Order: sequence, then C-alpha cells, then structure tokens
Amino acid sequence: MRLNHTEVVSADEIEATHQASLTILERIGMEFFCPESRSIMREAGADVDESNGRVRIPRELVLSSIATTPSEFTLHSWNPERNLRIGGRWMAFGTVGSAPHYIDREGVRRTGDRNGFRDLVKLAHMLNTVHFVGGYPVEPVDIHHSVRHLEAAHDLLTLTDKHLHCYSLGRQRNRDLLEMARIARGIDHETLLREPSVFSVVNTNSPLRLDTPMSQGMIEFARHNQPIVVTPFTLSGAMAPITLAGALAQQNAEALAGIAFLQIINPGTPAMYGGFTSNVDMQSGAPAFGTPEYVRTAMIGGQLARHYSIPYRSSNVCAANALDAQAAYESVFSLWGAVMGGVNFMMHGAGWMEGGLHASLEKMILDADLLQMVTKMLEPVVVDAETLAIDTIESVGPGGHFFGTQHTQDRFRTAFYKPLISDWRNYEAWQEAGSPQAPDKAKLLVTRFLDAYEPPVMDPAIRTELDEFVARRVAEGGVATDF
Repeated sequence: MRLNHTEVVSADEIEATHQASLTILERIGMEFFCPESRSIMREAGADVDESNGRVRIPRELVLSSIATTPSEFTLHSWNPERNLRIGGRWMAFGTVGSAPHYIDREGVRRTGDRNGFRDLVKLAHMLNTVHFVGGYPVEPVDIHHSVRHLEAAHDLLTLTDKHLHCYSLGRQRNRDLLEMARIARGIDHETLLREPSVFSVVNTNSPLRLDTPMSQGMIEFARHNQPIVVTPFTLSGAMAPITLAGALAQQNAEALAGIAFLQIINPGTPAMYGGFTSNVDMQSGAPAFGTPEYVRTAMIGGQLARHYSIPYRSSNVCAANALDAQAAYESVFSLWGAVMGGVNFMMHGAGWMEGGLHASLEKMILDADLLQMVTKMLEPVVVDAETLAIDTIESVGPGGHFFGTQHTQDRFRTAFYKPLISDWRNYEAWQEAGSPQAPDKAKLLVTRFLDAYEPPVMDPAIRTELDEFVARRVAEGGVATDF
C-alpha cells in the first residue's frame, strides 16, 4: 500500500496525548479487580492500593514495559495458507463478533442460536476478503454457557480454517481453546508457545477498570505467548470525556495499561493496540458509529499505535437497523477512518449492524464488497511503458475509442473491480428486471454462497482427536457458571 496514513493531529499533539495518558496512569491509575493482577503489578513497581484495587503505574514502568511489544508477528491457522502477518502495512479483516441477535436467511431478527452462528461462519468462510472470525458472529445462546466455548470453537475449527478467537472469560476457557488450537494445528506445546495460534480481545471496563475474568485471560494468554487485542470501549460523553482529546487520552491510558500488564507478565507477548472511541447520541445515550467523530478518532488511534510501534486494531461499525443507505454510508465512513488510520486488524469488518446488537448475513455481503473495494483501492497504480499506452493512444487517435484495441482486449477481464452488489444497467433495463435494489442482491448472494459452501478438509486423525477432546470436556461440565 502506497497511500499515506492520514495524520489528523500533529506530532506535538500526539506527544501531548501521550504525556496526558501517562499522567492519568501515574496520578489517577486504574482499578484492577483481580488480586493476582494487582500482585503482578505491585512486584513490577506499581503503587497498589488494596483498599479499592487502584493501581497507579509510574510512567517509567509503562514505557519500559510496552517497549518489548512486537511491532509485527504471524498469526497461525491450522491451514498454513491462512497464516496472517499482523503489523507494519498489513491489513486483516474479520467478521462481526458478539452480537446477541441476528437476521436469518428469511430476514427475521432472532436471538442468537447455533443455526445462525453456523450460517454466519459458513458465509465468512466463503468470502475471500474475510480473513478471520472475530469471536462468535452471533452468540449461540442455545448452547449452555458452561460448554459454549467448547462447542462454538469446535464449529469454528471445523466449519472454517480461518483464525480462531477466544473470549477471555477466566482461565479455563482460555486453556481449553489453547489446547483445541494446538490439536487442530497438529503441533506440540512448545511450538504453540513459539507460534501464536489463537487471539483474544480484552475490553477494559471504561473508565479505568479491568475486571477479573479479563485479567485472568490476559495472564493465561501472556504466559502462552498468544496475542491479546487490548481495546478500551470509550464512548465520548458517556464512558469518556465529551471532548475527543480527552476521550483519546483515556483510551490511550487504558490501552497502554493493558499492554504494559501483558509485557510485565511475559516480555515479548504479541499484543495489539485497540481503538474504539466513538460518541453517543446526547439525547438518548445510544452509541453512534460511522460519525465524523468516529472517523477522526480511528485515524488518531492509528497515529498513537504507530507512535509506540504496536499493531493497530479498529472496526467497521454502524448503528443502522436495516440494510439501507445509513448502513452503507456509516460503514464507508468507519472503513475510511480505520483504513486511513493504518488499521492492521479490523474487527467487525463484515456483518455488524444496530450498534453491535445484531449480525446480518446480508450486511456481511455488503461489507465484503466494501472491503474488496478497499483492497482494490490500496493496490499501487502500475506506471510503465505498457500501462502508459502511448502506442495505443496513437493508434486510436483523436475522436476514436479503445474498446477494440489489443491493449484493451488483453486486459478487459481483470482491469476493473466488479462489485458484488452494484447494478450498472440503465434505468429501463433495471426496471425491466424488476427494479431490484441492493438488499435484494445481497439476499440472493447469501443463498448462493451458502448453497455452495463446503467445509475445509481436516486431517481425519486430527479431527478425531479434536472431537474426543471436546466430548471429554463437555462431559466434565466445561466451566463452572452461576446459571
């Protein structure tokens, strides 16, 4: 990619934000709910107040810790052809994750279940521009919470060979998914420690809190050298100051605290800097996405991540309830902020709707189209004797056309991106075809892709071992829950 990243604020303003974040961590601190995490931070030199869980982190400790974060790493799949390079100028696009509801094949909004979950995973597998599954595309609530991570991860590992996500909700879930990733790749424990194979996203509890399950998951993953995406959920005007500068200073402080914590546990642990600062509707308090504020904070988040040479996570998000113009323009704005901000790892790249409250098969198609347009846009323009085409221009001359030239004939099949959804017929031809609109084409493509779906081929011995592990852990009850 030759396009330069957009720099919304100056180097001096980035430095001011950086210093403000260090002051926040040093003077105000963060609450670490997990006693073990507080112990780790105390031993590293942080000031810990056990009466309220407040951890104040000296700026020197923050800076020395984050310095060991790799600027690039490889995320390994059980299919080596799917391995992803994370960092630098590389970009990876993922699915929507963690939606409680979904729009099914018939257009009905449903509470998340395993059927919807599987349909979304299958569709993601069929879309080449989707590189990883960003959690559960919809929460399969018909699987009991104690074993959901086992059954859902088994589906992810067998329905697709794209990358596996783990929810950091306490140690045992992390341990189970680490073992499942190891089995699926057919590797030993030592190789797993060397080669990151499953990632997790940790959201701080903004403002300035890190809960116990997330901390435990971070400890487990750091000790196994697996990547964590540290993402504050800082909504300006609600969980962060109403000014964008203040919200970004808080985002930066929370992200740095989480990344420093990982590096203190295990220097060199792969990590990503997550930016998810947007604003709220000040009349209703509802989150707003794809806004001018979101675009700018996504770009500035990228500036901050590059300041620390840490891979950057952003998102393609919208607040629309239907696959309409709002869904399209808010996603285009979100993508613009993320891409021009230098995103390396795009969560919720395809299928996110309603501020994350529902996933949509049809929106996944629209987003895949947008992501492919972005990919095409980022391709360098080749300028050489062949592409400058002086001889062809001379042969056509003034007033001619280029349709029949050999130069065009050699290239017309692949010269331009052909969108999945756009309809380029004139009005009369479009009307004769029944006046189809974008949602109609998206629905048709969902059916075509799912009808054509075939699962990836896994080694039978590995599949048997994976099946037996999941069956044993399910029989054992999975993890303890309150319900």
